Amino acid sequence: MKGMDLFKLELLKMKRSRMIALLSAAPILVVVSGVVNLSQYLTPEYTQAWPAMFIQSALLYAYYLLPFSMIVVCVMIAGRETQNNGMLKMLALPVSRFRLSLAKFGVLVFCLLLEMVVFLLIFVLAGWIAVQTAGVKETLPLGYLLQACGEIFVTMLPCTAVMWMVTVVFEKPLITVGLNLMLVIPGLLAGATPLWFLYPYCYSGYLVSCSLHEFTVGGIKSAFPLFPFLPCALAYFLSALGMAAVRFGKKEMR
Repeated sequence: MKGMDLFKLELLKMKRSRMIALLSAAPILVVVSGVVNLSQYLTPEYTQAWPAMFIQSALLYAYYLLPFSMIVVCVMIAGRETQNNGMLKMLALPVSRFRLSLAKFGVLVFCLLLEMVVFLLIFVLAGWIAVQTAGVKETLPLGYLLQACGEIFVTMLPCTAVMWMVTVVFEKPLITVGLNLMLVIPGLLAGATPLWFLYPYCYSGYLVSCSLHEFTVGGIKSAFPLFPFLPCALAYFLSALGMAAVRFGKKEMR
């Protein structure tokens, strides 16, 4: 069985779950609260309303709500195979455990992408209502929004890989959820230190923090540093995927 066939099979399993509703909950919550809070200050003369609303919504989302939702998705994906000896049946297939782990991680990445799309759509709708109500004459910066959401997605990948590794290694849902939550919560503090690049759980939040700094200081560029981010992020991503693949189904193979 090819890797793409495994991925499609995992997607079919996802259709029977409530993941779509879960992936919509966090974006709706954070976008509505962020846009409503800022819309009180919007006037027809207000400039850069769209970037302000996006940063207001994305800061809490990138640091906490997006990682929280990915933790739940990890547990749901892994938990499907613990019922009715699903893991043993899956390992009986003529497919390596490495491919099976990658296929499930591919579904996790797909869920991350899907949630970012939902976040963008809800934000555009809520933001359009806000600017129309306030009479703000500002064109929708679709390019800016697409780029910003794409960057959040990319910077979230190392964190997602580590979450998947924790889920596979520790297996017990209570332990994996608790450990991942403990690692997400200090993300804001880690993002405020010079060593933020060593903590993958803060990457997306730190990215939005850079955008916030750039916005508040009047356009002075506060670029997200690609070095040392890229080598650290790549190391976390590959090592976490490798560890998850090695440990996936190892207990059932004994």
